[in-house]
Amino acid sequence: MGNRGIRCRSNEPSFHCSMFLDSRIFYPLVFTIVSCLRGSEAGYYEDKLIYDILNGRSHNQYGRPVEDESAALEVIFGISLQQIIEVDEKNEMLHTNMWLNYEWKDYNLGWNESEYGNVQSIRLPSKLIWTPDILMYNSADEDIDSKYPTNIIVKSDGTCSWVPLGLYISSCSIDITWFPFDDQFCTMKFGSWTYDGNKINLTARADSIDISTYQPSGEWDLISVPAVRSVLLYDCCPDPYIDITFTIHIRRRTLYYGFNLIIPCALISLLALLTFILPSDAGEKIGLGITILLSLSVFQMIVAEMVPPTSMAVPLVGVYFACVMIMSTASVVMTVFVLNFHHRTPDMFEMPKWVRTLICEWLAWLMRMARPGKELSFRGLIRKASVRHLEEKLPPSLSLLANVEDIDNAIQLYNYGGGGGLRSLSVTSSSSPEDDDMAGIRMEILAILNEVRFITRKIKEDNKSAEETNDWKFAAMVIDRLCFWVFTAYLTIGTLVIFFGAPNMTR
Repeated sequence: MGNRGIRCRSNEPSFHCSMFLDSRIFYPLVFTIVSCLRGSEAGYYEDKLIYDILNGRSHNQYGRPVEDESAALEVIFGISLQQIIEVDEKNEMLHTNMWLNYEWKDYNLGWNESEYGNVQSIRLPSKLIWTPDILMYNSADEDIDSKYPTNIIVKSDGTCSWVPLGLYISSCSIDITWFPFDDQFCTMKFGSWTYDGNKINLTARADSIDISTYQPSGEWDLISVPAVRSVLLYDCCPDPYIDITFTIHIRRRTLYYGFNLIIPCALISLLALLTFILPSDAGEKIGLGITILLSLSVFQMIVAEMVPPTSMAVPLVGVYFACVMIMSTASVVMTVFVLNFHHRTPDMFEMPKWVRTLICEWLAWLMRMARPGKELSFRGLIRKASVRHLEEKLPPSLSLLANVEDIDNAIQLYNYGGGGGLRSLSVTSSSSPEDDDMAGIRMEILAILNEVRFITRKIKEDNKSAEETNDWKFAAMVIDRLCFWVFTAYLTIGTLVIFFGAPNMTR
């Protein structure tokens, strides 16, 4: 070892001396081989500079690069947002593609440009020199720190510029109150994990995120990206810690949800109104209502899969679907009620006076519905009400009852009871043949009259029964028309109130 001009102290172990000799020989040999292999990529002075920085100086990659231990190292930090990859509402995560911008000054890495062929900057691997341990506090990635370890640009004055890129996953609290007309505020909090504010003075490069190279998203509009520097005291540590919080304010584009959720739901809800126009004799009113209700349930399940399972708020489109489903359910109930009215007959049900007066007259007049051959005007209804009121006050006519009794007493010739045959009046023995003939003719005439009265009574009863049946059907039609206008108003007003109440609907 003495022939090489290098001496080992007697108190040093022999293997320390051998390692020192090997390093003095090994590193120049490695850099010579690398320079030969790289050719024109790096010159002699750059290789020599890199060797001198990493091996010729007392450089320690684990020590904070400050000359005064009591001074804080100035670290400038910023973000360049490249793309919003996905907003995972279900798991409340934000996936982004970003470049991180670090800048600090390492006094150990400076050099005199004139001594190294005017080399102004070099690139060093991030693993070989000190780097600030700035992490995303609200990272949702399994690796926590997912940046790619790119090289660090070191200038001659010791300024280090590091721009690592990566795909970052951060937790983001999703507010679904106004979905799909919602704004989301996702924050990314960066700070040193082990160095407090007395060791590293972390400052923001700008008051917002750099979006000069941002690629617009097809689902979200980027509204603002402010940056806020905070100094906080934690319960665990007495020293202050500095962090920079970047807020990404995004607004959802509603075209996709409008064409795939809102418009189909609105069209299906309009079909619910057709159940009140479909004739009751068609037999498909209940089937149509239940089909519409099932279709809305499918859309409700789609919305439930898109939003996070939270009980903090109900999404706007969920409220709309709930209102439409309530309307569809009520329409099915009212359809059952209408069909009950439509299929009633006088043999089973007697129409109450309030149904005839309130529904068949006044409500029909209000709905502008009329029946052929029947007057349905305001004056006519008032006149009917007056006549009905007088009939209730005055007793029935006795003379009319007497006439009816005389007619009934005049025809006592036949008995349709037990015998089932025709029973004639008894003729006295003193009657003449002419009187017998006249009595026979009179009996035949009275029999014909009785049959005519029976037929007339039957026809009147059938007409009355048919008229009352038509009254039930007309009452069902009036209720259908009333439900149509009520549900139309409910759907229109509900849609306008729900959607135009959203803060971003008119923006």
